[in-house]
Amino acid sequence: MKKILILGANGQIAKLVRDRLLKETDNKLTLYLRNSNRLQIKDANRETIIEGDVNDTTKLMDVMRDQDIVYANLGGKFEPMVQSIITAMDNNNVKRLIYVTGLGLYHELPKKFEEWNENIIGHEVMEDTRRAAKIIEDSDIDFTILRCAYMTNEDKVDYELTEKGEEYKGTIISRKSIADLIIKIMQDPDLHKYSSLGIDQPGTDGNKPAGY
Repeated sequence: MKKILILGANGQIAKLVRDRLLKETDNKLTLYLRNSNRLQIKDANRETIIEGDVNDTTKLMDVMRDQDIVYANLGGKFEPMVQSIITAMDNNNVKRLIYVTGLGLYHELPKKFEEWNENIIGHEVMEDTRRAAKIIEDSDIDFTILRCAYMTNEDKVDYELTEKGEEYKGTIISRKSIADLIIKIMQDPDLHKYSSLGIDQPGTDGNKPAGY
């Protein structure tokens, strides 16, 4: 039995992960989000809901106590949030982090897709994302960064992975696929340690995602 802290617990992927953890494991979950009214307890013996902001490092340090795995699924200004997470983890000697973000951190996309993505997301947002990832990679925690392609709600689990330093492949990925990889890492925390993984659906390569 592990204790898992989910940051941004109202996110779509986080909800998929939560449901699978409740169904497939005996893990205890701490669900951390800015508005606690958005979630309801499903298993009172295994779940705790806490309202809070990830940027509130003092509160986060308290919540972090005795956790085994931290899974972050966040939106907003990434650099200060990541710094707060790492500080809270370090202060509690919590080592394992799974951090979900977008693609293009290392200019690893094929050229035309890279240009399209940087233009759509915006250079400043991308630079904030890159700074956040560097804070994680420069820390002494056991991290896995997931660089996700453009997300869909397809009811399928089908994915391939690329390592940092390899060219990114596809353009889209289902949220169910991302959740599946997160569950696998939680079940075997040694899996993909110190890795920054691109995750996409095979066969979806292109200059931009379909539908854009």
